[in-house]
Amino acid sequence: MKLNYDILILGAGASGLMCAAQLGEKTNLKIAILDVNSRPALKLKASGGGKCNLTNVEVDASHFLGDEKLVSHVLDIFSKEAVLNYFHNGGLRPVIRKERYYFCPKSSDEVISILLGKSRGADLLLGHKILSVRGNDPFEVTTDQGIFTAKKVVVATGGTSYKELGASDIGLKIAQEYGIKTVPFSPALVGLTLQPKEFWMKELSGISFPARIRVGQKILEEDLLFAHKGISGPVVLSASLYWFKGEIEIDFCPDLDLQKLFSEKKLISTALPLPKRFTKVFLDSIGLEDKPCNRLNTQEREKLLRLQHYMMAPSGNFGFSKAEVCRGGVACDDINKDTMESKKVEGLYFIGETVDVTGELGGYNFQWAFSSAVVCSTAIQNL
Repeated sequence: MKLNYDILILGAGASGLMCAAQLGEKTNLKIAILDVNSRPALKLKASGGGKCNLTNVEVDASHFLGDEKLVSHVLDIFSKEAVLNYFHNGGLRPVIRKERYYFCPKSSDEVISILLGKSRGADLLLGHKILSVRGNDPFEVTTDQGIFTAKKVVVATGGTSYKELGASDIGLKIAQEYGIKTVPFSPALVGLTLQPKEFWMKELSGISFPARIRVGQKILEEDLLFAHKGISGPVVLSASLYWFKGEIEIDFCPDLDLQKLFSEKKLISTALPLPKRFTKVFLDSIGLEDKPCNRLNTQEREKLLRLQHYMMAPSGNFGFSKAEVCRGGVACDDINKDTMESKKVEGLYFIGETVDVTGELGGYNFQWAFSSAVVCSTAIQNL
């Protein structure tokens, strides 16, 4: 027996639930949300240490890897202010951390509760592993629990990070079956591993401090964390989004005037506003004695300048198991920016992480999830 719906939303994550919430409030359509997990929004629940970083103080296309026109258009339709107002109207009062990140004051359950409450009109069908989508008008969606048909299908299945939370590449497989262009998923917002010449960093596991990283034309500044496998922390996670291969440049002390430091009588390790453990290991790695700053000769000063211009080529990243999100997805030029509908298949929509748009660390990916869902649901309502 086939169950018939007007709209099937594949995935009960941030984008899928927001799409259902918007549709449920404003239409009389018969809607179902299908998800492989036994509970909805597991990734959203776990994010931000369980407090869900909703969005950011500064939101524009410059913080995303993806088609700039598509991203800008979608963010214009449902902006940061719109996200905040939407959840404010649901009773949520986000708090700002580090003057830039909007978090739930208590837990991510506050966001999930609002989305579930507003999507009550949709059937929430959990424990359904999506196997395939076939046909068109109607679409036939096959799961391990049965077959469903729908006039329209919204693919909100996310990427392949967090496999333990049911993540898979089914969204790309669906697109590929219809001849829609895709970009393979790869880990993003993830730590970077080291070449042998940077193995000195492994001695510093657990140390963290603010740093600046340049990767290509992109400059990012936040905390850097030394880990057992390499380097991590917010600045590295965001930098990983833009790194594919080659060198990155690290400024370990972005607010320091090194020229003034050269007149100091103190030892380098004392004068530098950095953890002494880091400074001593760093000096050893560049072959520089820990001596009074004002006794450094020209060659030694040049060596110390590497503190702010340290070039390194990561050997890779920590992989999907440690990645916050994925790069890749359905190609942006195959998506109608006004509707999030496939340009090739009428009635088939892609939203959230399933699309080849990825944001930096700091609430950008949830912003994209919510914004793309609203563009999609608005388009469906207006048909």
